[in-house]
Amino acid sequence: MEPPNPDQTPGRVILLNGTTSSGKSSVAAQLLAQLDRPYFHMPVDGINAMRADGWADRLGPEAFGAVLERTVLGFHRAVAGMALAGNDVVMDHVLREPAWFTDCLRVFDGIEVVFVGVHCPLPELRRREAARGDREPGRAEFHFTRVHVHGDYDIECDTSELSPAACARHIIDRLTTIGTPRALDLARKSVG
Repeated sequence: MEPPNPDQTPGRVILLNGTTSSGKSSVAAQLLAQLDRPYFHMPVDGINAMRADGWADRLGPEAFGAVLERTVLGFHRAVAGMALAGNDVVMDHVLREPAWFTDCLRVFDGIEVVFVGVHCPLPELRRREAARGDREPGRAEFHFTRVHVHGDYDIECDTSELSPAACARHIIDRLTTIGTPRALDLARKSVG
C-alpha cells in the first residue's frame, strides 16, 4: 500500500494478539487512556460487527468462511491505511490462521508494528467465556493452541496476572525500552 501523502510519516501500530476472552479489548481501552498521544482502537470484532447478523447460518460454513477471510484481509488493510495516513492504531486481533499472520507481514511492511502477545491460561479463558455469554462455548479453547504460534513478540503480558490497566502500563513501559520493534521484521526474514 502506498501512503496517501508520501511526505507523511506512518503512524505506529500496536498489534495485540490473543484468544477471544483474553482481555485484548480491555487492555486496548487502557492503552488509549494512558498513551501519551492519540491512538485509534481498531478491533477485529468491530469490523465483524459491521456485517449484519445471521449470515453464517444463511450462507453455510464454506461460503461464510470465504466472507470471513475477506473480512480479515480487509481489516489488515484498513489498519494499514489508517497508519499510512499518519494515525497511531491499537489493533486488537486473533491471529488464528497462519495465512492471516503472513498477510500482516506483507501489509504492514514499512509500518512500525509493535507485536504484543496477550496471554491468559486456558482455565481462566473458559471461565471468562462462560461468564460473557456472548461467545460460542469452546471458541477460546480452539484459539488457544493457534494464536501464539507465529514466533516471538516484542512485548508480552498475562491478563490473569495483571489488570488491564497494569498490562497497559507494562506495554507502555516496554515501548520506551525496546527501541525499534523487531518481531515482525524477524518473522518476515524467516518466511523469506
